[in-house]
Amino acid sequence: MEKYQILDWLKPGALGVNLVVEKTDTKVKHVIKQVECSDEHQANEALEELMPLLQLQHAHVSVYQELFVMWNSEISSLFLCLVMEHHEGSFQTVIEKKRAAKTVIDSRWLQNMLGQVLDALEYLHQLDIIHRNLKPSNVALVSSNHCRLQDLSSNTLMADRAKWNIRAEEDPFQKSWMAPEALSFSFSQKSDVWSLGCIILDMASCSFVDATEAMLLRKSMRSSPDGLRGVLRTMEERKVPDAKIFNSLLPLMLQINPSERITIRDVIHITCVSHNFQSSSTALALHGPVVPLPIIDTLLETNVASILEVMQSFSSRPEVQHRAMKRLLKMPENQLGLPWPMELVEMLVGIMKQHERVPDVQLCACSLLLRTLGHALAQDPAAVVPSDSAITPVLLSVMRSHPEKQELLVLVYGLLAIVASQEPATDELQKAGLFEHILEHLDTFSRNRDICINGMSLLWALLVDAVVVDKAPLEKAPALTAEVMATYPADVEMAEAGCAVLWLLSLLGCIEEHQFEEVVVLFLRSIRLCQDQVLLVNNAYRGLASLAEVSELAALQVVMPKEDSSGLTLLQETYQLHRDDPEVVESICVLLAQLASYDDILPELLSSGTQPLVEEIHGRFTSSLVSAGGPCGQGPRTRGLRAGDWEHCLCGFKWLSQPVAPRPRLGPSQP
Repeated sequence: MEKYQILDWLKPGALGVNLVVEKTDTKVKHVIKQVECSDEHQANEALEELMPLLQLQHAHVSVYQELFVMWNSEISSLFLCLVMEHHEGSFQTVIEKKRAAKTVIDSRWLQNMLGQVLDALEYLHQLDIIHRNLKPSNVALVSSNHCRLQDLSSNTLMADRAKWNIRAEEDPFQKSWMAPEALSFSFSQKSDVWSLGCIILDMASCSFVDATEAMLLRKSMRSSPDGLRGVLRTMEERKVPDAKIFNSLLPLMLQINPSERITIRDVIHITCVSHNFQSSSTALALHGPVVPLPIIDTLLETNVASILEVMQSFSSRPEVQHRAMKRLLKMPENQLGLPWPMELVEMLVGIMKQHERVPDVQLCACSLLLRTLGHALAQDPAAVVPSDSAITPVLLSVMRSHPEKQELLVLVYGLLAIVASQEPATDELQKAGLFEHILEHLDTFSRNRDICINGMSLLWALLVDAVVVDKAPLEKAPALTAEVMATYPADVEMAEAGCAVLWLLSLLGCIEEHQFEEVVVLFLRSIRLCQDQVLLVNNAYRGLASLAEVSELAALQVVMPKEDSSGLTLLQETYQLHRDDPEVVESICVLLAQLASYDDILPELLSSGTQPLVEEIHGRFTSSLVSAGGPCGQGPRTRGLRAGDWEHCLCGFKWLSQPVAPRPRLGPSQP
């Protein structure tokens, strides 16, 4: 429980207490059900039974986030803790609201929600999983039109007679949703059918039956169907929407003998086929027998348009989505007709939302998004991610849901880098805590090269154009970046990404004085590693200049001999290699100007033979420049060489008596 902060205590459930908590690292709310166990054997038995539920993958089933056992020393009790998603609403809140207003629930909404519940139960029953604890409060509302079954229970917990007897006395409503045979701790798929029948009855009759009457009705139906018949007649008399359907359906679902009770598949047939219930989740799969996967594979062996149609038709089936996207990823570009229309982005984002907890679906969807957006940007660099696609919150949610899926994190980083290039999104990503997530992943997965490179590249993308940067989350960034670079000392791409991040951190003042020496060494080592890499060299020299500007100690670290040679020797080598590249020469000049601003360093500049280099630069280039800044945007900018800096540098060598007028760009002298 150390990583959770308790926010609120909810009403106790049938098996234990429910806590609203916040995870301390992600600030995401969860609900923890604490079930007191009689002994360690019961706790382990229940834990073993519940563990497979962590692997469930369905858009309308809310699986447990975590399961663990804890000892409460204050009361000397052992608790099994079930960590669930937190949702504000449920079917229970809807029923209570409508019951208080004495109004009926909207028919189309009810049909859609019922279709989602049926889809979820059909999925569970196909896997031979029983919910066992189905009631309105355990059908959570993720949004106004999306529900999920939650709080699936185990036989070990539900068969605890002593606990059930105590809870039934405290709250008679708790057991009223259970089937007659379940009271004797005999659970089956037919028990779920009974409980769902009670939920449908409560939703259909809430406009004229109060809570106590409804509870007494549910209890009476276990021994006699008379009460049910009376309510169904009243529903028809009051012309409650869909009353005729419920009149034929509910008696079949609420048969006292479970062997005479219909199955979930029968309920699907009656509602969605015979009576044309409308539900976005049922699609083709609910209008007849489940289509075997070999037939799905055959349907996918066609063109792009047909594949997309299959994906839309079977939107609730993650295995179909996975197969379809794998097929699209294997197609050559000439068959795909790239770039794809941006409408596909909306479709993929919808799939990611619906199947958020299915990592294979997320991997394929992210790969397709990268391919789609990459081609769109290649054709038109000014293209923007559709603002109504909600891609940013989906990507952040996927990252939080699968923090250990390293391959998926790399893809999400790539997509977020594209999003970060869209100026309005940068601040949103910062506020969402992306800095903290990146740094956590750099720390946790420092041995994963792809995560480190993509993570630092995304960090750079967030910093370079940010209007305002909160420095607090970046406190650990310099140390973690240095640690990653040290882990890959000969990796050119890692050095390039690391130098870019350290340069921006130095501009923002995020590097502490005690870190200057280490960062200077990293900059110099990276330049030695790959002097031919223009981007790396520019970032490293600009970073050195930024540190030298604020600290004479950092400036001394540059000029004093270290490792194979001093920074001044390295600087001269870099100039000879890139003497015709104005940007590199400018970066060298920026650093020289900062070094020359310290009287104690001027003698070292003279003794190192820097004079001929400065003279050559001054002769070949007409003037310094007031830098136009780094990449476009209003974020951190390169510290360009100012006219006064250049004058100070040359005056230190006694080569310049008059200031040099600045020009807008640094370029070769004209004859």
